[in-house]
Amino acid sequence: MASRRMTTLKVNGKARSVEIASNETLLETLRRLGAVEVKCGCEKGDCGACAVLLDGMAVDSCLTLTATVGDRTVTTVKGLGNSDTPHPLQTAFADRGAAQCGYCTPGMIIAAQSMLTNDTASPDESDIRLALSGNLCRCTGYTKIYDAVLDGARAMGAAEAAPAGGACSETATAPRMETVK
Repeated sequence: MASRRMTTLKVNGKARSVEIASNETLLETLRRLGAVEVKCGCEKGDCGACAVLLDGMAVDSCLTLTATVGDRTVTTVKGLGNSDTPHPLQTAFADRGAAQCGYCTPGMIIAAQSMLTNDTASPDESDIRLALSGNLCRCTGYTKIYDAVLDGARAMGAAEAAPAGGACSETATAPRMETVK
């Protein structure tokens, strides 16, 4: 039986005290705290649906033990923006119709935000493909997602203007590459 202890997590700017088991994942803890925007997909780090920002870097919460988080800052997609004040990436995803069922959308937005703040503020299609390669979408052809990330980057004032129709070519699937954890 795993040992249990109290810990305090800073989630979306708020300190939350919670009892955790030593083997509990951040995904399990966040869901227990009501963060239903963090999706439970594969639970083995393949789909990216559970991605959150940990001190600004995208991580798969299903692979991160809560006990290792300590005083670090956890941000979910809900912490980026809401329906009253959406983040530019959230607006771009809605405007571009980049979500079909929407299950992968929170993880996609988290991965894109991490790329825009940590890797490149002016992404091209290959940058976006690499940044989102750890995120699986079973509904879209990815093109609208890539275009939404470009639009979001422009709205954030970070990217150079792309052609009005979007800079990404029609593609059936995204390449599968390892993401930086």
